[in-house]
Amino acid sequence: MPIEVFNYWLALGTVAMQIAGAAFLALYFLRNKIPDLEDVAGFLSRWGLWIGLFVSVVGSSVTLIHSGIFGLPPCPLCWWQRAFLYPQVILFALALWKRDRAIADYSIMLSVVGLGIAIYHHVLQMYPMGSLPCPSQGEISCAKILFLEFGYITYPMMAISVFAFLLILMLFVRRR
Repeated sequence: MPIEVFNYWLALGTVAMQIAGAAFLALYFLRNKIPDLEDVAGFLSRWGLWIGLFVSVVGSSVTLIHSGIFGLPPCPLCWWQRAFLYPQVILFALALWKRDRAIADYSIMLSVVGLGIAIYHHVLQMYPMGSLPCPSQGEISCAKILFLEFGYITYPMMAISVFAFLLILMLFVRRR
């Protein structure tokens, strides 16, 4: 499959995850006001760890496919984002094995830091060169956009979407 087709499908998946994340966030705040929503909130609470494992595995796999198969080198900020996503695969798997829902707090913290880095990275790419410092020194520039779909979806935006989705999802898991 050509990288353009792969990236197009990734962008569609990112938009779907953004829509689901926004709906879940609204659900989180409205679940007590509208009794019919409690069933959906319960579903997310029960299956949140499995969904989190799936999302973190897919997100980690995408980064490895882009680097290993398509040969796109990650910039320093991409590495930092990966550092806060990859451990979540292990944490979710361990939580499911041990049936430990307390993992939600750790996922939330990893997602908050990863989200902050991804937001900085996205702003760095979307604003004019030199507006924010880029941590690369002689390596691939963090400000260079290697992927752009629908006018706003970049690698950092995909990371923002994954981290935000995991953060919102873990609010349901933690609530229980």
